[in-house]
Amino acid sequence: MDKVRLAATQIIYDVAANGAWSNVALAQKLRQEKFSDLDRKFCTELVYGTIKAGASLDWKIAKYLNRPLAKVDAKILAVLRAGMYQIFFLDRVPNSAAVNESVELSKKFCGLGASKFVNGVLRSAVRDPFKSDFPTGDDTESLALRTFHPTWLVKLFAEEFGLDATKQILAFDNTDPPLCLRVNALKTTREKILDALNNSGLQAEPSTLAPEGIICRGHGTLDKFQPLRAGLCQVQDESSMTAARLLNPKAGEFVIDTCAAPGGKTTHLAELMNNRGRIAAADIYDTKLEHIKLNAQRLGIKIIEPLLLDARDLGKKFPAQADKVLVDAPCSGLGVLRRKADLRWKKTPDELKALPALQTEILNGAAQTLKRGGALVYSTCTITRRENQAVVENFLATHADFKLVEMKTLLPHVTNTDGFFAALLIRQ
Repeated sequence: MDKVRLAATQIIYDVAANGAWSNVALAQKLRQEKFSDLDRKFCTELVYGTIKAGASLDWKIAKYLNRPLAKVDAKILAVLRAGMYQIFFLDRVPNSAAVNESVELSKKFCGLGASKFVNGVLRSAVRDPFKSDFPTGDDTESLALRTFHPTWLVKLFAEEFGLDATKQILAFDNTDPPLCLRVNALKTTREKILDALNNSGLQAEPSTLAPEGIICRGHGTLDKFQPLRAGLCQVQDESSMTAARLLNPKAGEFVIDTCAAPGGKTTHLAELMNNRGRIAAADIYDTKLEHIKLNAQRLGIKIIEPLLLDARDLGKKFPAQADKVLVDAPCSGLGVLRRKADLRWKKTPDELKALPALQTEILNGAAQTLKRGGALVYSTCTITRRENQAVVENFLATHADFKLVEMKTLLPHVTNTDGFFAALLIRQ
């Protein structure tokens, strides 16, 4: 039995049955197993690809069943999903290997009785692949099936961006994201890191969007990625680097990061401040604050003060005290779907409808901490108007002492980066 396929199937099951996050579960599994680089890549592709295909893959599986999909045991379904993904979407895996390995895997993972069922379903798919061809129309359901997105989300994008842009966004969501790095200017320069990466055989190029950003392709495991271990850089998409740049903090200022964990933008603020001044980094989870501390230590940053506090209550603790405030608000994450395979299937329309109220409450609390003449940046990693422009417009309508200076939306299919929104406000 193939240990790599077993590991992948265990993760696929854990995500579906227990609500695990695929990136966390995969990282833990790869640390436990001593896979070769080739096996690590295959395991990663099988996990992320299968989970990303989600309901579209289940639609195909259902075409070869003699019972409702809901009646299939969760462990057997995990085996079928991994097997079907190999058959239909991994060209370099022979169908015979996909079927035979899945059958052997089912004996170990599901019990001996499952193997005949798994064998029958997968062999039917190999014999008659056209039976589960996706429909070719441009209606939302057909688009959703072909592009591995929930129908409600395709409809939402189509209503907001139009059909052509929606197709581009859906296609972009299914591309492989590069590793984006933010160079730690406290320790080195972008030129030095670029030279080191390229000299070691990696493909690295400077970001055109962020002056401290690097786009790197062809890297190995990040646990052994020396520039990260040495604190010379931080993983962060180039689009999200624009938030700290827009806020433009200065050395010696008091800055508040309202929803700071895991600390990517917080540490960027500190680097722009040349590690001089004070940053209060608030979050509501102790474990996440530990991530901020560890990141700061690795990067050599000493001005960050982790703070266990709800962002909505910051105004009571720091009334009109801050020079700058960053509100990187909790959001739907619809701009980062290419990086988070399971996010598109975990979000719901009701959750999206509820988010603007929370975002507004956080923005209101953060605004109370700002001095007159101070600057505030509201940012998200989503692309919908209701969580972005509408939140800012509604805030300005009830806060006459704030003025909008700049507002930018980075649409992923246009900028070739994660989707991102940021607005710069000044308290008058």
